[in-house]
Amino acid sequence: MVANWFNENSSALISGAINIAIVIVVAVILRALVGRVIDQLARRMVSSRERLHRTKMATRIVKSADQARRERQRQRAETIASVLKSVATFVIFGIAFVTILGQVGINIGPIIASAGVVGLAIGFGAQSLVQDFLSGMFMMMEDQYGVGDVIDAGDAVGTVEAVTLRITKIRDLNGGLWHVRNGEIMRVCNMNQDWANAVVELPLDYTVDIDHAKDVIQRSIDEFAEHPAYAPKILERPDINGVVGIGNGAVTVRVLVTTQPGEQWSLGRALREHLKSGMDEAGVKVAYPVLPLTGAGATQSG
Repeated sequence: MVANWFNENSSALISGAINIAIVIVVAVILRALVGRVIDQLARRMVSSRERLHRTKMATRIVKSADQARRERQRQRAETIASVLKSVATFVIFGIAFVTILGQVGINIGPIIASAGVVGLAIGFGAQSLVQDFLSGMFMMMEDQYGVGDVIDAGDAVGTVEAVTLRITKIRDLNGGLWHVRNGEIMRVCNMNQDWANAVVELPLDYTVDIDHAKDVIQRSIDEFAEHPAYAPKILERPDINGVVGIGNGAVTVRVLVTTQPGEQWSLGRALREHLKSGMDEAGVKVAYPVLPLTGAGATQSG
């Protein structure tokens, strides 16, 4: 009986097996081709970002840590490629599986309809998750920030400790760890990308001769720029930006130093200390805030 059934249906079984084998082979080949395309796109993204960065840096005449940047771009590209490959694998083999079910005689119409309803329900229930996922993808593709960068993401300001497609972990100055959903980051300030400025403002006494003070400051910042401990971290020689404020008994002079990313805070502290010593030696007075009179002094002046 079994032999008779097999003889009667052998052609259909062989045809179905061949169709299933073809579906599997096509799915495997398609997955391999899509994987290669994704790898090519990831490598092209890294190379184009490097060319764009070199062009921008050439206009600013700024040196940078190229090796570290290339490694970060490579890691980002690998992460994006891995996610895209996982999505491609799920879609391709999912379609292949449904096609194979149709080949073995299972009615796939109700399955597709049920999957559509379930997918719609999941889509409504996981809108925030999809938003976080897409935001994380675009964030990685655009290289908005990475692990080790100091960023301002609104309420959370600190050092990035981890970046996933769903959340970003930020360690603030007090040691608190913020878990921020990528979809909730509306804007972000990256303080560690490409280059940075250390801004030092010097409140000089109102009676100080500005030209003399500028000469003293210039000598001091030139010495600072040539110091072997600080010179490798400085991209451009410090510059006196000029007088940026007058008031409360002070004339404020600003000094700018273009630094390696992440070095602006330590160099700023060191430069302030160096400038303080130089101005003390040259007799350049720092301003003291003018306090309002209180008590008897205020009554008598009134």
